Amino acid sequence: MIEKILEALIFPGAIFILAISLFYEWFDRKLYARLQNRVGPHLAGPFGLLQPFADLVKLLSKEDIVPRAADGFLFTLTPILAPTIILFACMFLPISGLSGVISFRGDLIAVMAILSIYTIMVYLAGEGSNNRFASIGATRAALQLIGYEIPLTLALLSVAVAAGSLSLHGIVEAQLRRGFWFIAGLQLIGFAIFVVASQAEMERIPFDIPEAEQEIVAGWEVEYGGRRLALFRLSKDLELVLLSGLGATVFLGGPLGPVIPGLEPLLYTIYFLVKSIIVLAVFTIVRAIFARLRIDQMLSFSWRWLMPPAMILIILTEVIA
Repeated sequence: MIEKILEALIFPGAIFILAISLFYEWFDRKLYARLQNRVGPHLAGPFGLLQPFADLVKLLSKEDIVPRAADGFLFTLTPILAPTIILFACMFLPISGLSGVISFRGDLIAVMAILSIYTIMVYLAGEGSNNRFASIGATRAALQLIGYEIPLTLALLSVAVAAGSLSLHGIVEAQLRRGFWFIAGLQLIGFAIFVVASQAEMERIPFDIPEAEQEIVAGWEVEYGGRRLALFRLSKDLELVLLSGLGATVFLGGPLGPVIPGLEPLLYTIYFLVKSIIVLAVFTIVRAIFARLRIDQMLSFSWRWLMPPAMILIILTEVIA
């Protein structure tokens, strides 16, 4: 019992996930800067490694202001719930073994449901601000959800169909039995759909439409500052971990790799981190080479170019499997 509690709280649980979320932010910012011929974070700590932590501490120390017109309940609750539910979803990732801290039959569906709930939190955060720019951003987030959620779900379900399991543990075990087929076969299409839809889920370029700074002044985040903004920024870092880890688990075998008896947890963790960082690098490259779409362009792109391949993929996977 105590061992399970320590796993949930320390490794590979909450503290470990929070720590790597800040590292993933640093890696994302550093690679993004390099792709734009900039230096990126370099002041706080060696190679700027502590810059995300310094930014978080700075926001936590700032004055916390609640706008007079805001809905106090939503304005306070959503910044707390947003990182909490994403951190909970990260517990399903098989970081140091073939299953996560939390694992049960159908947990892949639970993770996808939590991602949808997070978008609802974003919508409520924007509407709770009672600001016209925040309201526009919240509406864009809801519309964007309609565009990417189904292709993202179908891309993940295609792997579940091939593995014959709706649990992350079952998918990893199927990859252990079948090997490279998951990566080199039809699921390359699924991985491409997953990458594009994940960019929309995380509101990253070219799908940063709900918080477009040049158009709607940061969108649904416009009224948030101090501790509340810090919590939302932390939730975005955790979302990087969740979707990078989910992509690595479902498409790249997660923690699987050569092991030495007695060192399994350490090696599993290293393999998982390396693979998830590879997925994160793909996210960052996509972010660096594209420009922002309009909301109508995003919806048109999703329904024309993501939905049909995703539906064909799951049908072909069912036939072949």
